[in-house]
Amino acid sequence: MTKVITSKTSNLRFQKSATGIQGLDDITTGGLPKNRPTLLLGNTGCGKTVMAMEFLINGIVLYNEPGVFIAFEEKEEELSLNAKSFGYDLVKLLSENKLYLEHVNISINHTEVLDTGKYNIESLYVRLKEAINRVKAKRIILDSLDTFFFGLDYNMLRSEFKRLFSWLKEKKITAIITGEIGDTFLTRHGLEEYVADCVILLDNRVQNQIATRRLRIVKYRGSIHGNNEYPFTIDEKGITVHPIIGEPVQPKPSTKRISSGIKDLDQMLGNKGFYEGSSILISGSAGTGKTSVATSFAFSICIAKQGCLFCAFEEAPNQVMRNMRSIGFHLEPKVKSKILTFYYSRPSLQNLELHFISIMKIINEIKPNVVILDPITNLMTEDPNSDIRLMLTRFVDYLKARQITIMFTAAVTVGSIEQNPSDEGISSMVDTWIMLQDVESGGERTRSLYVMKSRGMNHSKEVREFIITSKGIELKKFGKSEEGRFEKIV
Repeated sequence: MTKVITSKTSNLRFQKSATGIQGLDDITTGGLPKNRPTLLLGNTGCGKTVMAMEFLINGIVLYNEPGVFIAFEEKEEELSLNAKSFGYDLVKLLSENKLYLEHVNISINHTEVLDTGKYNIESLYVRLKEAINRVKAKRIILDSLDTFFFGLDYNMLRSEFKRLFSWLKEKKITAIITGEIGDTFLTRHGLEEYVADCVILLDNRVQNQIATRRLRIVKYRGSIHGNNEYPFTIDEKGITVHPIIGEPVQPKPSTKRISSGIKDLDQMLGNKGFYEGSSILISGSAGTGKTSVATSFAFSICIAKQGCLFCAFEEAPNQVMRNMRSIGFHLEPKVKSKILTFYYSRPSLQNLELHFISIMKIINEIKPNVVILDPITNLMTEDPNSDIRLMLTRFVDYLKARQITIMFTAAVTVGSIEQNPSDEGISSMVDTWIMLQDVESGGERTRSLYVMKSRGMNHSKEVREFIITSKGIELKKFGKSEEGRFEKIV
């Protein structure tokens, strides 16, 4: 598949080859440079071979562009076996003459160099030409090419690299060449990055005992591209890149309202509830009933025959369903009918970015109307709050662009904001903020609820008593004495 980008200031056209890798084509604004070489760099275990292989297979399967894979380290059998774990059937593609796979043994060439000091890569050109002609290839992978050139004379390397890259361009082949990161230079030899048209850097970073793979486009001649680092994951379906780029999202705001699932709360929100596609924060200290409010909303959405994704970061789904059954919300039938889907993961298993990538994969599959994150504060332990706010903002923008309503629960209170002002940054980004608090009245603990803000609608300024019963949630008006006592506590 070729994407043509036409400059407004000239008649030149820049062609690209779509990778088919989720997120990568967004970051590269269409794919890799067509009929040009791309350098894919990274340390061991960062996913270079997997990304190169997926680019090649997608070219065959999605865009009818046959490909060649030349490996200088792994043998054909090893590559086929590894690719099978991602669902790629290389044997089938080989039998259909759409793919050519070859392992080049470099030990003979290196022995010749060390003995005589002379070397050229004429044999490589012969092999490449035969392979390309055999399947009429449009794409080619040279996996770990720097291994092939290891230990050679610097001046000879420079000329041979230029020659190889020029030869690939003349053949009109879209190529990916993988290589290791160097100590002093970007690559091991310090040469390849200067002759390649596109350079992509992969990294497998460990912070706070959590590993995260990241991708960065170092350069891309003749094309705009994303300049940041982007997290990506590798699973049984291949690679997914999280493209946190693009113009600021300006979705068309909806005027449709949806019930909160609590009749009295709807009455406090202009008698209509939340705006569809808005963001909602339910905050309060531990034990104030945040999960109960979120579950009431989720149950109401399911009753209305709309899909809901409930992301639990504290309690396991079966525990949530057991606890909510005691207040009248029977979630099991909703899960069985697949109108309610749970995502459950401990925050410490991966960082916030990877959690959001996993959640977005589910969103793309089930296309829910509502997403609930309970509680978002559990994800704040591994990163600075500024990073949390940035990721949440991007995630909210992603959902708003799809008109998906998002509800967070968080252990944010008036007191916590005074001690940690960055907590207010989380509350300031949402459209509706509902605060839950404990009130001590007559020697008894009483819960309260009030609407801190709700953009674009008239809403009640009252403080209501928040009561959890066996049949759901009720909000009652405080008497004057109790309300005055509450104001004194605040």
